[in-house]
Amino acid sequence: MDRVLLSAGRANLQACIDLAIAYNLGIEVMAFAFPDVLDGDWQGELVKYRAALRPIRGPVTLHGPFMDMAPGSPDQQIKQITVERYQHAIRIAADLGAELIVFHANFIAAIHNLEYRVGWHQRNLDFWGKMADFAEHYGVPLAVENMWEFDPYIITDVLKELNHPYLRACLDVGHAHLFSDEEYPFELWLETVQPWLIHTHMNNNNGRIDVHRGFQDGILDYDHVLDQIRALPNPPTITLEMDNVSDMKASLYFLHLAQPTDHLQSLVYETPSPDL
Repeated sequence: MDRVLLSAGRANLQACIDLAIAYNLGIEVMAFAFPDVLDGDWQGELVKYRAALRPIRGPVTLHGPFMDMAPGSPDQQIKQITVERYQHAIRIAADLGAELIVFHANFIAAIHNLEYRVGWHQRNLDFWGKMADFAEHYGVPLAVENMWEFDPYIITDVLKELNHPYLRACLDVGHAHLFSDEEYPFELWLETVQPWLIHTHMNNNNGRIDVHRGFQDGILDYDHVLDQIRALPNPPTITLEMDNVSDMKASLYFLHLAQPTDHLQSLVYETPSPDL
């Protein structure tokens, strides 16, 4: 059976909690990805989220900071800021009892040359090796997510060389389709990342912009995608990373968790989350 989570933003937390309780799903917490939370009353937010997540029976994960983060930056001051943000988020994930935390690799894909790629790889070996050791101390595996990366080896070459038990991969299906070079189809992404894959982000899009729509609304065939994911030796957890809770609910049909008419039944949801 699929292990499914809902991506809970700050604007739709209660709606995600309600839906997760109704269908025995998990929650991926987005709030602590944002600098205004980490620089504000994050302790108060932590208390609030502990209480909100108490009735959740599915897995809990955390999305780490990603805005302007630069793992392995050649600028030591920027690198230090990234280290401090990531370590803060790991400690929060441990306090919440999260089973993993997601971080973006944040490779600058516009710098499409060998010198940058080789330097990025070497710097990220140092960065992620130390960060994985830190995460192991807190018992929270790291899942490195693809964003702008145009081929799967950018991330997996680092994971393979480090071979750290607390350093794994999160495959974002929409990003892989949108930003990958043509010679790297999704099947190759999945095959390449599979040895380290513990988590996925799923949504649909129009093939041009990274919008976060439901499975039924876009160019991706999620019946086929889900069949591919389920055929893996160790299928990963699945987060429905969608802007609207109504899209999450409608997508449960594809996961054999709801009837096709369930999404028409009224639940009162607030406006879409502006988080991403």
